[in-house]
Amino acid sequence: MTASHSLSAEALTLAYGDRVIVDDLELHVPPGRITAIVGANGCGKSTLLRALARLISPKAGQVVLDGKALHARPSKEVARTLGLLPQSPIAPEGIAVADLVGRGRHPHQKLLARWSARDYEVVAQSLSATGTDDLADRSVDELSGGQRQRVWIAMALAQETDILLLDEPTTFLDVAHQVEVLDLLTDLNRDRGTTIVMVLHDMNLAARYADHLFALRAGRVVASGAPGEVMTSELIREVFDLDALVVPDPVSGAPIVLPRGRHHVGAPAPEPATAFAAAHAASDQTGIADGLPR
Repeated sequence: MTASHSLSAEALTLAYGDRVIVDDLELHVPPGRITAIVGANGCGKSTLLRALARLISPKAGQVVLDGKALHARPSKEVARTLGLLPQSPIAPEGIAVADLVGRGRHPHQKLLARWSARDYEVVAQSLSATGTDDLADRSVDELSGGQRQRVWIAMALAQETDILLLDEPTTFLDVAHQVEVLDLLTDLNRDRGTTIVMVLHDMNLAARYADHLFALRAGRVVASGAPGEVMTSELIREVFDLDALVVPDPVSGAPIVLPRGRHHVGAPAPEPATAFAAAHAASDQTGIADGLPR
């Protein structure tokens, strides 16, 4: 699978009734890369992702897939190109895990056709990749939040799309499983060339795992580019209204955000090199540097 598809938004305006959420937005998703959409609550991140997946019709402008308006394309064709994991998916009552993951194969199947060997193979691979193969026969209703999230990601993988859109894929997951899921998405990107676009609340995870960031404020893109280029103290203040220090992550080298908080506003700001050395020394002492991906 190669990154042969392009996805962009042109003068995109999205609204719920008279309430405009995204206003005259322009962006181009870098093909074959991992992109994170970041911003404060209510800035339009999830609404934008839903529009990119054709779940919301634009009030103005358009989403463009391979040079053609997304809404002008047949639904099954779009489903073979774009996969979506929404923020709070709902499974049919009583459905088994393997059956839910198998629904990701529908865009590749003809009406009333039997399952192919390829369908069974992809479902098995998707379960294995997400560590859910031991849950295959269990009802989704019985699973914990973290287990359910991994099952939904398995279904998205089973869809085998060139572009995968994920809204908060680390929701309900503890730190270890957050890293595991994001490592999994990185493998998918590197091994298959899948274009990944995800909404993330955690700026540090976004900076570590994304090749490209779109920072939103009030429905507009205020910064776009590689994390090392766009993630600054000024950007954090503009996007999140937060006073923070941005220094290199001692594990990955990506920018890391250190919020000051009300009780630390008066603390002197260390030089970035000093902050990096201190954090690196601390991680060596605790073993963190050897326990997280670089």
